[in-house]
Amino acid sequence: MAEATIKFSGSSHMKHKLILATLAGKSIKITDIRSFNGGVQEYEINLIRLIDKLTNGTKIKLHPSGTEIDFIPGILHGGSIEHQCCVEKSIGYYLDVLIAFGPFCKFPIDAKLKGVTNSFDSPSVDHIRSSAFNIMKRFIIEEDAFELKILKRGMMPDGGGEISFKIKPVLKLRALQLVKTGMVKRIRGTVYSCKVSPTFSNRTIESAKGIMLNFIPDVYLHTDQHKGKSSGLSPGYGVILNAETTENVIFSTEIVNMEKGILPEDVGKFCANKLLDEIYRGGCCDSTFQWLMMLYMALGPKSVSKVVTGPFSRHTVTYLQLIKEILGVKFKIESYEEEEDDEDDSQCYKVMVACVGLGYTNLAKRAL
Repeated sequence: MAEATIKFSGSSHMKHKLILATLAGKSIKITDIRSFNGGVQEYEINLIRLIDKLTNGTKIKLHPSGTEIDFIPGILHGGSIEHQCCVEKSIGYYLDVLIAFGPFCKFPIDAKLKGVTNSFDSPSVDHIRSSAFNIMKRFIIEEDAFELKILKRGMMPDGGGEISFKIKPVLKLRALQLVKTGMVKRIRGTVYSCKVSPTFSNRTIESAKGIMLNFIPDVYLHTDQHKGKSSGLSPGYGVILNAETTENVIFSTEIVNMEKGILPEDVGKFCANKLLDEIYRGGCCDSTFQWLMMLYMALGPKSVSKVVTGPFSRHTVTYLQLIKEILGVKFKIESYEEEEDDEDDSQCYKVMVACVGLGYTNLAKRAL
């Protein structure tokens, strides 16, 4: 007997509803999607096309009004694909799908995505390569199972960037016990620019380093300047900073300058302060990719996984609710204090998250 369709209302977290439904093999129906504001947006339709390319047998029915979607997921397939992403969102918005599906596809994913590589409203490809990949390494046993290369950078609004992403399927994920954050031992960063003066990058570096060097001596930032065909279709620049701890935890933050009138010194300063805030929050992953940590824990083996994170973002709270509703996995959540933090009232509170995984197994991988 077929399982009942899970119903949702509203446009929030549509991407992750589709991801979780595909992994769970459950049909969903989403209604009341921006009823007074145009219904499904172009970038969401583009995302559904990407999911369709990665699966076999997916059925999608879009109501003529654009305010309702019936989604029946197919089987994860993978393979070589090329996809032109909508320039309204960064390529990172679409990479989330590849990261979630990749370990469980029948064939390795070899994808070329074109569009905007760095945007202020979605994690950039740089952020994913540093922070998300660090999380993936903890769950995926096989070495060199994934890689990401930036072939061209593309800034908003016109994009023109291109990336190559590869990920191999695995049989299953491993359980994780990750409770120690460690101390920050070094800070690395990249200042990238497209179709702007190289002095912008140098001024941004000096500003960011001026703040970071007050706390740690091992700070190194380099420039990534693109010209000609490799610089996309729009001018712009930005900076990404990564803090690595003694326990190999990585915190990442990024600022993309998309507005005129903001000085490069301010861009560097904003990103450095944002990184300090991320370090202060603590935990074993940065706030942007808490959702990925929770997803892999839920899909892990049928044993207890434990992870300490900083305070939950609003997105993480909603995501845990979606995991419970679609995958049926419940998390135990409690406050966590390290022994050395007991006398320090200034510490940001941390959260211990634990769950028993589904034991999700790649059946196609087993058959090979």
